Order: sequence, then C-alpha cells, then structure tokens
Amino acid sequence: MTETADLTPPRRPLSAQLFDILLWGGVALLLIISFHPAEIDKFPMLFSSESRMGEFVGGFFAPFRFWDPAWVPSDLTGKDWALYTGKMWQTIQMALWGTALAIIVAIPLGLLASKNITPSWIQQPVRRVLDLIRSIPDLVVALIFITAVGLGPFAGVMAMMFNTGGVLAKLFSEAVEAIDKGPVEGVRATGAGRLHEIVWGVIPQVAPLWVSYALYRFESSSRAATVLGLIGAGGIGQVLLDSTQSFKYDETGCIVLVIVVAVSGIDLLSSAIRSRLL
Repeated sequence: MTETADLTPPRRPLSAQLFDILLWGGVALLLIISFHPAEIDKFPMLFSSESRMGEFVGGFFAPFRFWDPAWVPSDLTGKDWALYTGKMWQTIQMALWGTALAIIVAIPLGLLASKNITPSWIQQPVRRVLDLIRSIPDLVVALIFITAVGLGPFAGVMAMMFNTGGVLAKLFSEAVEAIDKGPVEGVRATGAGRLHEIVWGVIPQVAPLWVSYALYRFESSSRAATVLGLIGAGGIGQVLLDSTQSFKYDETGCIVLVIVVAVSGIDLLSSAIRSRLL
C-alpha cells in the first residue's frame, strides 16, 4: 500500500509569527499615529467646491479635448512647442552629463566600499561618506552649486553628479560583494596583482549589472533635472514653474506632455539596452 503524501502546509515557528505580528502591527500603528501630522484628514478637500482642483484639471486638459465640438487646432498649435522641446532636450543633456560624471565617481568609490576586496578600515569610512552624500537632498546640493557657479544647467549637472554618484557607488559595491569568487581566485593563481584581479576577475562579472544600474539612474536623473529647473538649475523645470505661477494651466499640460513623451522614450530605449545586456 502506498502512503498518501501529506499535503498539509508547513507551519511557521511561533517566534516567526510573533515577529510578523509585531512588524506589521508596528507599521499599522505608525500609519495611525502619522494620520494627523501628515494631514491625511484633508483628503476630502480635493473634491470639495472650495478646492481649485477642478479649475486646474480643466485648464490642464484644455488643449487635448479633441472630443469637444468647440475644440480648435489652435489650442495646440498656439503653444510654443519649440521652446518646450528645446528645454526638454537641454534637460536630457543635463541628465546625460550628470549620469556620466556620476559613473566616473562611482566606480572607484564602489570598489573601495566593497567589503570583499577592500580592508574594513577603508571600506567602512567610504560607506559612511556615501551615506552622507545620499542623505543630502538634490535641491540643497543644487543651491550650493548655484551659489558657486551661478544659475544655469551646469549647477544642475553637478548636483545630479553628486547625488547619483553616491547612489551608484552603493549599488556598484553591492554588485561587487555578490560576485563569484572563482574567477578572482583564478586570476590570483596566475600570480597577477590586486589591480589585475579587479580588472579581469571582478569587472567582467559586474559590468552588465553596473550598466543596468546606470541606465536606471539616467532615467531618474531625467526626471530629477526637471525638478532642479524649478530653482534655476536649467532645463524645462523653469518653464514649467513659470506656466503654473502664471495660472496658464493649458501650457502646463503641454509641457507635461513633452516631459511624459521624453521620459517614456528614455525608458523604452534603456529597457532595450538592458535586455541586450542581461
């Protein structure tokens, strides 16, 4: 007689169940405590008659009401599309240079922050420096560079290099820490030095992942550059701010459309590149 397989799912230990209860109970408690400080009780105001949300939404979508018989082509052709696309192209160029400089900074820092190839007396201080870099908001860094070099795209590029460099260095170091030791030991067995171990044993393993991380950050920098433009660091952000402050919500809608198309195009391009690498 064959024995029937026991299909009863395994029970988790009581300690693990208690930990889950404490963890998710703590998260729920924090949400409850944060309800009033975060002013979540104002949510109904978004749909009240006192809110100007309807005015904003109506103006925002005014150029795209193709289904409305009153719509005329001048709703779109009357906008300064050359200015919007030009500023968006400048934003992409800022993100491109900011990411490229960040990669140059992140490669050595990422290697120095990897515990499997760097002594702890070097690795730990470098990790703390990266923590400091990532903790400073982009806008604060941009304001510092604006003070140093004046208004314009260069301040935005340097701000993105600073923050993105810190993020990429951390991601690069984690990729290095997850490598297979075999190729490194193979290179070491040939009598090669430390630098050769990194060049021939480490870099070939992490290069595809590093490229993927860099592409992700380029996408993020394309959006971050828009925000930096709000404080005068170049790009389309300044044009977007001017339109909202002037209550020209129809122009705001057109600018956001340009941003969405550009970011979507970057996402599709980077996805195609990543699919060929990974």
